[in-house]
Amino acid sequence: MKKSLKEMNIFAAQIRKAALRAMNAFHGGHVGGSMSMSDLMAALYGEVMKVDPKNPQWEERDWLVVSKGHCGPAVYGTLALMGYFPEDELDTLNKEGTRLPSHCDRNRTPGIDMTTGSLGQGVSAAVGIAWGMQYQKKPNYVYTILGDGECDEGQVWEAALFAATKKLGHLIGFVDYNKKQLDGYTKDICDLGDLRQKFEDFGWHSQEVDGHDIPAIVAAIEEAKKVADKPSMIVLNTIKGKDCCFADTFYNHFVRFPEEDYEAAIKELDAKIAKLESEG
Repeated sequence: MKKSLKEMNIFAAQIRKAALRAMNAFHGGHVGGSMSMSDLMAALYGEVMKVDPKNPQWEERDWLVVSKGHCGPAVYGTLALMGYFPEDELDTLNKEGTRLPSHCDRNRTPGIDMTTGSLGQGVSAAVGIAWGMQYQKKPNYVYTILGDGECDEGQVWEAALFAATKKLGHLIGFVDYNKKQLDGYTKDICDLGDLRQKFEDFGWHSQEVDGHDIPAIVAAIEEAKKVADKPSMIVLNTIKGKDCCFADTFYNHFVRFPEEDYEAAIKELDAKIAKLESEG
């Protein structure tokens, strides 16, 4: 890895802090899913993706389509830490005139490659972008992040079939498999069974790893890049609300929270960062 494991874990904790800062300005937000995908965001922007924060439209960049667009706070936190825009803008989430709306919007936010929000549509856009890149013989990778509840959408599987048919080897997807959706466990609402196997059955190269183990995520991406004739899906086993003390509740999809809960969560993350920094 280019960065040490300590540096990557600190970056993930900082992403969680930045996402919580943004949501605190609105006194609530999609805390659970933003926390569960933060380690992936650290891996992508801290280690894997070819990007240039000073030139967000750089033609040689890798693209990221966050199909679970309601988890914009984790994306905004990452982009701010990377220098796409000032960190103070995190305090404007959902406010009038903001560049940081509730869901990811490519027309407003520097560094957002595709507007998303209606679940299932982002992955279709990612497939189309990857197909366009392949047609133009461009080397760019296209990454996309889905929620596990989002995989209830039939459009996801139409996109999966098309991507496999077109052999989109530069498309790498992730399912944030935190096992919960808006109002319960995914298995109780619409049981999709073994997601890794399902994507494999749809013609994808599929893997399953611990979504909070950054080296494992990076290794899975490198393995995916070895497969030239198939799209790849990496199912990430995650915990909804990971490392956020007040999100340790059953219904933690969208959480309203007072200032004291926010301060407690930041204190806990600061302690984690301090411990990481003290390690050899």
